[in-house]
Amino acid sequence: MLAPERQARILKELQLHEAVRVADIAATLNVSEMTIRRDIEALDHNGLARKIHGGAMRLARLSALEPGFLLNVDKQLDGKLAIAVQALALIQPGMTVAMTGGTTTYQLAVLLAPELERLRNLTVVTNSLKVAELLYRQQGSSDLKVIVTGGERTPSEALVGPVARLALGSLNTDICFMGVHGLDSQRGLSSPNWLEAETNAAFIEGTTRLVILADSTKFQVRSLASIAPMSAVDTIITDSSVSHVTAEQFTPLVQHFIKAPSAAAPSAAAPIRKSS
Repeated sequence: MLAPERQARILKELQLHEAVRVADIAATLNVSEMTIRRDIEALDHNGLARKIHGGAMRLARLSALEPGFLLNVDKQLDGKLAIAVQALALIQPGMTVAMTGGTTTYQLAVLLAPELERLRNLTVVTNSLKVAELLYRQQGSSDLKVIVTGGERTPSEALVGPVARLALGSLNTDICFMGVHGLDSQRGLSSPNWLEAETNAAFIEGTTRLVILADSTKFQVRSLASIAPMSAVDTIITDSSVSHVTAEQFTPLVQHFIKAPSAAAPSAAAPIRKSS
């Protein structure tokens, strides 16, 4: 079990209980107590939980203000981690990278944080409070710049609305990693939150390359508000659970369709490119 998955399980337990014990979590996950202590230290460092003697305590704001993020962070986690591994390979030193809100983009940030010394001089533009906080805390001497859009806070810890759109309207990015609620071959990208859809559309207008990070459950889903047509998308990265029928349907619609292998299988990704 990878560290992000263990930490997500700890956070889920803290949604149910005010505090958890190291020994109990270690036994449940079948790992050493030292491993769980390191996970708790990471959660404490990133402002997600409070380290106490023998365990961890939830922050009051976790249950009061962040249900959307915490309830979704460990869903389809293996797929999200595999997607994040492939997305990380697209980032080069010196890039200006946009990252929208969502738990899949957050997993990309988790993987990016320890690579900041190698991928130097990055500028990250984000409307995700979780992504911004994580990268800012881990930046070290990497010369990372983190630009947060501002705006109205959503349950998924994203900033949306007119303030966010105004900020994004003056910014240009090399690549945008976007998580979406739904992808439909006819209606394109969509979100259940109208303000989030407008904000994501502003991200798209300012980027050179749009990369959608979507696990297999997001395909052929239509949400309330449209973000952009499929023609705006350069690359889709999804997990290995996506069906052959879905892959065949979406491959002609984008330049690159990448099925990421499971996190447990470190073999190369399987990119499917549109035929000329």
